[in-house]
Amino acid sequence: MDPSPLEQALHAARALVLADLVAGEVAEADVVSLVEDSVVQRRWWVQQWPDGAEYVAGLVAQDVQDALLERYGRWPLCPVCEAGDPHALDVEPELGPDPYWVCHKAGVKVASVGSLGLATGGGMSSS
Repeated sequence: MDPSPLEQALHAARALVLADLVAGEVAEADVVSLVEDSVVQRRWWVQQWPDGAEYVAGLVAQDVQDALLERYGRWPLCPVCEAGDPHALDVEPELGPDPYWVCHKAGVKVASVGSLGLATGGGMSSS
C-alpha cells in the first residue's frame, strides 16, 4: 500500500530537516525527538488543511529551530557572516512551498531546507 500524499509530505519534511541536523552535527537522539514531535503536530495540522501539505517542510524546520533555541541555542548558525556575533539562519517563506535557509543580515539565500550540508561543506557548529 502506497503512503498517502499527507504521509509522503511528512516523511519528506522529516528527511529534509534530519539532513540539515546531520549536516550541522546536531542530530543527537533528543534532537531527533524534536523532529518527531513536530511531525506529529504537523500531521494534525495538515489533516485539517490538506492544501498545506507543500508547506510542511518549512514548518517542521521552524518548529525544530524554535525548540532548539529554547533548549540549546541558535541553530543553524549562519555560515556566511564570519564577523560579528553568531546568528541563526531563518526559514523563508514562513508559510510557503520550497523553503530555504536565509541570512537576513547579509540578505542572501544560503540553502534549501535539506541542503545545508552543501552550503556549509557538511558541518557547522550548533553553539
